[in-house]
Amino acid sequence: MRTRDNSKEQLVKQKAVELMVKHGMEGFSMNKLAKECRISVATLYIYYKDRDDLIMNIATEGGTLFSDALIKDFDPDASFEDGLRVQWKNRYQFMKEHPQLNLFFDQLRSSSYQEKFLAGFLQEFKQMMGKFMHNVIARGEIEKMPFETYWSIAFSPLYALARFDYEGQSLGGMPFKLTDEVLWKTFDLVVKALKK
Repeated sequence: MRTRDNSKEQLVKQKAVELMVKHGMEGFSMNKLAKECRISVATLYIYYKDRDDLIMNIATEGGTLFSDALIKDFDPDASFEDGLRVQWKNRYQFMKEHPQLNLFFDQLRSSSYQEKFLAGFLQEFKQMMGKFMHNVIARGEIEKMPFETYWSIAFSPLYALARFDYEGQSLGGMPFKLTDEVLWKTFDLVVKALKK
């Protein structure tokens, strides 16, 4: 029986994420992954029982990393602006440090893995965010609204800017590099839109 090699397993995960980001879930296979890692397909099955096991393993591990990043220095008793600022800072930092993983999450969100992916890792974050939202609404800082409305206003601008930055261009094809000035000016506009 062959043993697990941790460095090889990390390479497998890294290459799997890169392939899924580049070719999508549909274009990803264990054969392509083995070729990319320069190992046999049989070696992959030392680490994972099948393609789904590999994808969910990466999703779970990455999700835990993301969840830990989201709650770093986050206080559910903070004011709306201060709490949202920490969320933007944490999310943006995560996107900069893990760009491929962030794009992999985008793939998961539009796949059959979405439900399993989202169900597992955000429990502590959901509790903290629920308390935060309850507090800011109770204090009258923002109005109660559907979650989807809140999320679209609060975070979509951040993710759009991060995508422009990653691609190096804006919608019109003009070169784009996200600066702190642009990031926090956008944040100020988001806060203004959401506050009563």
